[in-house]
Amino acid sequence: MITIHVNAKDTSGTIEQIKNVIGGEITEKWGQHVLSVDNEKAKGEIRTLNFDWGASLLEYDITFFDEVTLIADTSTYNPISFVYCLEGYCGHKFGHQEMSELKIMEQYQSVIISSRADGFNHGYLPAGIHLHINVIRVRRNQFMSKRLNKGEALNEQLYKVFLDTDHKNVFSYYGSYNLRMADLVSSIKKVTAEGMIRVLQIEGLVYQILSTHIIQHNDEVQNKGPETSLLKRELNTIREYAEKIGKNIAKEFTLEDISNETGLTQAKLQEGFKLLYDMTVTEYIRNTRLEVARDYIETTEMNISEVVYSIGFTSRSYFSKIFKEKYGISPSEFKNGKMDMAIAG
Repeated sequence: MITIHVNAKDTSGTIEQIKNVIGGEITEKWGQHVLSVDNEKAKGEIRTLNFDWGASLLEYDITFFDEVTLIADTSTYNPISFVYCLEGYCGHKFGHQEMSELKIMEQYQSVIISSRADGFNHGYLPAGIHLHINVIRVRRNQFMSKRLNKGEALNEQLYKVFLDTDHKNVFSYYGSYNLRMADLVSSIKKVTAEGMIRVLQIEGLVYQILSTHIIQHNDEVQNKGPETSLLKRELNTIREYAEKIGKNIAKEFTLEDISNETGLTQAKLQEGFKLLYDMTVTEYIRNTRLEVARDYIETTEMNISEVVYSIGFTSRSYFSKIFKEKYGISPSEFKNGKMDMAIAG
């Protein structure tokens, strides 16, 4: 068992104290601190990024080779933590609780935790399992003054947690699994931009993930959570197939073929796509093709006809019609606007 004691005043200090126990090297680039480890204790990365509106991002993308206990002293740094396990699982209990009260955060589950200022948070990370855990930490005072002057976006229960700026109470919420959030969390690692653009793109995703946590909590408190007969593994199959569509955009996908490949009925596929993406299967395929087409027009020298062919459409006029319906501009106007900007630059 590896035990790590943390009493840092911020997220960057947290990974410094983790490094002191498990080793590795910390690098900093564009404001992001990355702890890289490859030794007998762990292999992978822990990444942090701070924002000026009171939030910070902490991501575990790592495999530990022994069980880890993280004991955080909340008297020095006690944010509200919004936790999401994309891969693996982890455990948590408050310092005043017994081990029997340890709660497991399962894969794809939305969890919100807040401790007392004079207490401890105990986190448990398993051995031999690759973990991808996304934690958004929010400092109440700073967040309330800069981003939440009013509480209309929060239900009464969660709003009280934000208002508890003296950190007198504990709070924990273990929500249902949320595969929409999985796509947002996955997108952070896919950001390829550099410099300030990279930071802004990650910050935008952090906003979306935080909003998704809050909206889910609101819905479930009001018993408005998603009602579905689908199992988690079935929803995960649908999410994985949606990624396959994006990677094979020119392929002619039919509902019958997808059903045969996934082993899910057509009714379950439609239910799952509506639940995860607010679209039918056909709408999702069309929307994904349009997004890829927009990227091709923006980043390649292909003409419109070549773009149409590359994404699996056969009618340029139909493509132009639905492109304009989605983006409010024709493909040609979009391409010419991009070219004008390049000349001006």
